[in-house]
Formats: sequence, structure tokens, C-alpha cells
Amino acid sequence: MTLVKLFGNIADTFAQMNPEKIIALKASDEMSNRVSELVAKKKDDSISQEEFYELERILSLDLFIGLTKARAHQILANG
Repeated sequence: MTLVKLFGNIADTFAQMNPEKIIALKASDEMSNRVSELVAKKKDDSISQEEFYELERILSLDLFIGLTKARAHQILANG
């Protein structure tokens, strides 16, 4: 099983638990500010290796949450 398929299966499971709550998920202001800070550091090439990995982990999680939200929308649309 590929990693993408595995993430898709997990996203399906989470989305089915409570689609409305999944759709309502939102990053905290603290998290949003941290991402903005890391992206700015990456753009001006002042990001440390540790910060780069932190940003990559956050972006991976964001992608997964986006996939889960899309699945939740599908579940609600198909009633």
C-alpha cells in the first residue's frame, strides 16, 4: 500500500467520525503565525535545518487535514 493510499484511508476514517467537526477544523492563531514566520524565513533563506523540517511537518499535516476535509465534504454531499 502506498503512503498516499494509506493517508486516504485514514482520512476517510476520520471524516466519517464526525464530518461537520472535521470541516470546522481550523489552525490556531499561534500555529498560523508560526507557519507565516517559517515561510518568511524560508523565502529570505534564513531558515535553519530544524525550522525547515518543522515547516515540512506542518505542511504535511495541513495536506492531510485538507484531504480529510475533502472526504468529509463528500460524505455530507452524498448524505
